[in-house]
Amino acid sequence: MENVFLQEFLMISDLRTIVFLAILAGLFYLIHVLYHKKHMDFAVVVMIGTGLGLLLGLAMQFVSGFPDAPMEVAFIKETTTWFGLFGNGYINLIKMIVVPLVMVSIMQVIINMQQGSSMGALVKKTIFVTMGMVAVSSVIGICVGLLLGVGKGSAIVTDGTAEAKAITSVATTLKNLIPSNIVGAMVDSNIIGLVIFSAFFGLAVWWINYESPEAAKPLYDGINAAHKAMINMALLILDYMPWAVMALLANTIAQRGLSSILEVGKFIVALYLAVVVQFIIQLVLLAVHGLNPVTYMKKSFATMLLAFTSRSSVGCLPMTIETLTKKLGVDQGTASFVAGFGTTAGMQGCAGVFPSLLIVYVCHVTGTPLDVTMLVMTVIVVTIGSLGIAGIPGTATMAASVGLSGVGMASQFAMVSPILAIDPIIDMPRTMLNVTGSLTNALVVDKHMGTLDEKAFNDMSLNLKK
Repeated sequence: MENVFLQEFLMISDLRTIVFLAILAGLFYLIHVLYHKKHMDFAVVVMIGTGLGLLLGLAMQFVSGFPDAPMEVAFIKETTTWFGLFGNGYINLIKMIVVPLVMVSIMQVIINMQQGSSMGALVKKTIFVTMGMVAVSSVIGICVGLLLGVGKGSAIVTDGTAEAKAITSVATTLKNLIPSNIVGAMVDSNIIGLVIFSAFFGLAVWWINYESPEAAKPLYDGINAAHKAMINMALLILDYMPWAVMALLANTIAQRGLSSILEVGKFIVALYLAVVVQFIIQLVLLAVHGLNPVTYMKKSFATMLLAFTSRSSVGCLPMTIETLTKKLGVDQGTASFVAGFGTTAGMQGCAGVFPSLLIVYVCHVTGTPLDVTMLVMTVIVVTIGSLGIAGIPGTATMAASVGLSGVGMASQFAMVSPILAIDPIIDMPRTMLNVTGSLTNALVVDKHMGTLDEKAFNDMSLNLKK
């Protein structure tokens, strides 16, 4: 009875569990001192928390003897469960405000817009820039995969446990983005669906104001006040990020065995390299549009770290919007729409680089020729398939299913089992690229819309604000 209470209920049955929980508490206090007592810069404290999380995860692996199956070690299972309370609990806290934040932000933008044509221009430019960058990321994934020869010499997996997700047609996917039930859209985090509903509701309120300003005034005041409240709520929650990233990264490192990582080491290296190349392309795109990449990186650094450790594009959405509007000078409407669109469609990491690299991997493992037809088909399938991939951990599996099925290799899906086994390790850079893609896309779109405040973008004093 005592063992069941300690092992299953309390999840503290090993002295090492107590030791690592005590270490986490001590590191939490250190972050508190640096942030609130020493008043260190927010981004610096977040970076310190990330580094401490990495060391903590490696320490847990070291103490357990670097096991092949870490989650079968009692103290790692117990410790990571408690760490998840702080790390994953924080992500849930952020996700809690995503739906109301997006809906209220879009409504607030619509009711305050001066020209009815601006929304149409925003939609067109967003789709063009977003899908264009996904196509570029797909090409980068293919090129890096071919350059490093991912999959060459790998053993063919015949008993893989990975199963492909059910594939739906593009038309059905697009149709499903239009919500038939707004509550269902909220539950499923259908961000585009919420944007569509909020845009129509905002237009309806705007119409009331056009006909009778007095009747619309309570609605205007309520939506504007709710928007300010949601922004403040997001800022309050994001203030706890330095503590959360430590627990998140420690869990990711501790729960993965070194043997599983080494098995697909070349693929991991290729993915990280492809992410770096695509990130540089994003910076070049900003430079071409007259925006300083160094300024952008300094102001977006904390957001990138949250994306890297949380592995959730949706979870980062409030901070993405806050960074765009408060630090980078992007119009509220552009930030809300482009960032919201980017969490469901056009993710350059999970739905661009990754599925393209995976197709090259499977082709090399099976000996399938990578001719021009296959390469062009891969870019087209990956770009179109990026529509409707939700920005939450694990959805890259859906992108992989769509990609492999689209090029006629659905039956080979079991071969990616070794890669999916270490998904958290490769999901971190993918998610960061998703979020930096939303940031750069929003900046480029806002620049073309003529609403970007470049003075605010270049004002480094804004970066001191959390």
